[in-house]
Amino acid sequence: MKRRFICLTALLAVCSMSAMAQGIMGGHVTGSIQLDGQISHRDTIIGSQDVPQKLLSNARADILYTNGNFSAGLRYEAYLGPMLGFRPDYEGQGIANYFVSYKKENFAITAGHFYEQFGNGMSLRAYEDRYLGIDNALRGFNVMYSPLSGVILKGVIGRQRYFWLESKNIVRGLDAELSFNDIVKSWADAKTRLTIGGSFVSKYESAVNDWIPANVNGYKVNLPENVATAAVRMDLAHGGFGLKAEYAHKSQDPNDLNNYIFREGNVLWMSASYSQRGMSANIQAKRVDNMGFRSSRTEPYTEMLFINYIPAISKQHTYSFLSMYPYATQSMGEMGLQGDFMYKFKKETLLGGKYGTDIHINASLITGLDTVDAGGRGTDGYTSSFFGTGDTYYGDLSVEVAKKLSSSVKFAATYGYVVFNPITEGHAGDNHHNHVVVADLTWKMNKKNSIRFEAEWMGSDSKYDESIDDKRAGDWIMGLVEYNFAPSWFVSVSDQYAYNDGIGNYYNLSVGYTKGATRLQLGYGKQREGIICIGGVCRNVPASNGLTFSLTTSF
Repeated sequence: MKRRFICLTALLAVCSMSAMAQGIMGGHVTGSIQLDGQISHRDTIIGSQDVPQKLLSNARADILYTNGNFSAGLRYEAYLGPMLGFRPDYEGQGIANYFVSYKKENFAITAGHFYEQFGNGMSLRAYEDRYLGIDNALRGFNVMYSPLSGVILKGVIGRQRYFWLESKNIVRGLDAELSFNDIVKSWADAKTRLTIGGSFVSKYESAVNDWIPANVNGYKVNLPENVATAAVRMDLAHGGFGLKAEYAHKSQDPNDLNNYIFREGNVLWMSASYSQRGMSANIQAKRVDNMGFRSSRTEPYTEMLFINYIPAISKQHTYSFLSMYPYATQSMGEMGLQGDFMYKFKKETLLGGKYGTDIHINASLITGLDTVDAGGRGTDGYTSSFFGTGDTYYGDLSVEVAKKLSSSVKFAATYGYVVFNPITEGHAGDNHHNHVVVADLTWKMNKKNSIRFEAEWMGSDSKYDESIDDKRAGDWIMGLVEYNFAPSWFVSVSDQYAYNDGIGNYYNLSVGYTKGATRLQLGYGKQREGIICIGGVCRNVPASNGLTFSLTTSF
C-alpha cells in the first residue's frame, strides 16, 4: 500500500505540474461510475447459498484528465465483497489503475497501467473484461512511434496486474506493422491493400526457488527463466475479397498448465472472406498446440496472468439456450473450422416479399489434436500430427431467418444444433447433443412503445446426474416478454424451465430506467450455475437467487 500511495502522489504531482504549465482551464475531466450489487439467499433446488454479507457489490470509478497532448487517469475499484462468480482475492478497495500519457503526431508514450494488443493477440493481449473478472493490465511503459506513413512501431515493458497486487515477473514486447499502400505512394489508390506485421514478446521469471520434480525420481525440471513468443501476420484485401492470417511460435515453457513439459508451442489462425451488397461469407481455421502463455508458471487460476490470447472460432450466440454451453478456447491444443454466410433476399421477390428477408447460417467444428504420449514432466510430453484430429470438443450449426412482416412487426426464427464435450470444462461424461428452436417477435406500436416476445425450446440427450451436478442438462423451455417505453423505461419478464430430465425453474424480472448518461437497472430472480464465456474466455458463475442492481453514469 505504501508503494501504491507513492505512485498516486507522483501521478497527482505530474497532473498538477501539467495543469500549471498549460493552464487548468485548458484541460477537462471526464469519467464514468458503475456500481453493481447482488443479494442472494439459499435455494436447495438450484444450489444457491446464503451470502454472509447479505449484500455483495462491485464498484468502479474511472477518471480521465486531458490537456492538449497530455492525459492522465486513474480507476478506483471497490469489491465489498465481490459478487458471486468473482475471485475472493478481489476483496478490498483502492486505486487499481493509474497512468500518465503523452501523444503528439507520430509518437506516444504511456507510463503506469495500460492495455495493448499485438495483431490478434496471439503473442500479446493486455486487456480487461469486467464481466469476466479479468484485468491483466501491464504496469510499466508503452511506447508507439511512426517514423513514416504506414509504419507503426510499438514497445512495451511491465508487470501484469494480479488482483490488488502484480506479478513479480517481467513482460517485454516489440511489434512492427507495415501498410504498403501508405508506404508506396503509387499504391495509395490501388484496389489491392496489403498490411504485414510481426511481434516478439518475452517474459522473465526466476527459477531459483522452484523445485519441480521430474518423472524420474531424484531429478528436477530445469526451468527456463526466459520464455519468448514470436508472431507474424498478414492482412490482404482486394475489392470484396479478404485474406488474413497470423502464426505464432512459443519457446519451451514448462508450466503448471502443460504439466511441465518442454514441447514448444504454436498457433495458426486464418480467415478468408468475401462481401458484396446483400451478401457476405467468411471461413476461419485455427490450430493451437501448447500455446498457454502466462507470466507465472505456477498460477492456480486458469484465467489469470495470461500474456496472450487465442481468438475464439465459434459464434457468440445471443439466445439463452444456444449459449447455454459456451465454448472455452483450449489453449493447450485444438483444431477448429468455422463458416459464416449472410444473404438478403431483395424486396418484391418470391423469398423476399414486400420487405425483404435476411438469412444467416453459421457452423463450426472444434476438435482436439491427434497426439501420442512421449513422456511426462521434463520431456517433450507428446507428439502430434499437424492435420490429425482428436476427439470432438464442440460443434454447432445455426440457421436464422429474419423478416419484417409489416411496417411495425419484425420476426426472426432460429434453429440450432450443438454438440458439446464436457471434458473442455474438466468434467467426464458423454457428449451432449442439443436441438434448439427460437422464435423472436417485435411489435413497434408507436414511436415510443414497443414489445418483444421470445420463445425458446431445447431438446437434449443429456440427463441430470447428481454426481456431476450439471444443471444445464435435460430438456428446456423458455419464454420472455419485454416492454420498452422509449427513451427511458423497459420491463422484462422471463422464465426458463427444465421440464424433462433436468432440474430447475429460473424466473427473472428486470426493470430499467435511463435518463441522459445515467442508467439504473433492477432484477429479481434466479441465475443458473454455469459458465459465462466472452470471446472464448470463460469463468464459472455460481447459482444465485435474489436481487441484482446496476447503476452507471458518465460525465
